[in-house]
Amino acid sequence: MTAPRVLVLGATGKTGSRVASGLVARGLAVRTASRGDAPGDHVRFDWADPGTHDAALAGVTRAYLVAPALVDDPARLMLPFVTRALERGVRRLVLLGSSAVPDGAPGLGTVARALREQAPEWAVLRPSWFMQNFVDPHHGHGASLLRDGEIVTSTGDGRVGFVDVADIAAVGVHALADERSHDAAHVITGPEALSHDEVAQIAGHALGRPVRHVRVDDETARRRLVDLGMPRAYAELLVGLDVAIRGGAEARVTDTVERITGRPPRSFAAFMTAWQAARG
Repeated sequence: MTAPRVLVLGATGKTGSRVASGLVARGLAVRTASRGDAPGDHVRFDWADPGTHDAALAGVTRAYLVAPALVDDPARLMLPFVTRALERGVRRLVLLGSSAVPDGAPGLGTVARALREQAPEWAVLRPSWFMQNFVDPHHGHGASLLRDGEIVTSTGDGRVGFVDVADIAAVGVHALADERSHDAAHVITGPEALSHDEVAQIAGHALGRPVRHVRVDDETARRRLVDLGMPRAYAELLVGLDVAIRGGAEARVTDTVERITGRPPRSFAAFMTAWQAARG
């Protein structure tokens, strides 16, 4: 049997970069793709430019799909690519979805359903919210936490099973590299569901300075995201997710990471402690 060659989209992103390195460590041939340049077997890829798609797909049999950023309906760009990938002989497709978007729902849910119905082999990663967002200066939460010591949401007392992207990527590597296709949607969480008040307390302890959760109403949250430069439609989508969190939609934990990788997921406290230590 010919060894699979795996295409990794979003290869410079939070999960894609880790998926690519994890696959290489497993001995698989990997082609990375992004809008920028990178060493090795790398191609330029843009969801909105179909002229970049065939070069990315040439000779690959498996692919990791990451949606275009800041697009409120990624299905319109992703579904034609899925069709083209299957026509070009890609057998296994693994999608980075979201725990907040069920199969068949508009956007990523539509893409997930297409994989389930059309791909010979498939998996959908449905992670909860990334721990890394709280320390990413280019993300709204990370920027306000690091600059102002504040996390601003309209989530109220809602809880979330925040997850380390390294754990998401580890599940993704198995979904792409395992001999038997998973043919499943994996809801991926950390080991505990935390409120944003608890996140602020843990972050403050790790940083050695006060961090507080600022509770705002939905309109204030929406306006703040738009003021940060986010497209209004995407800001509406994110505020809708805050509303869902407030209603308890994300207050869950799963055993997915340990069941698939054989090790437990990292806690938010351990993540923050390691991040702060790495800063020196």
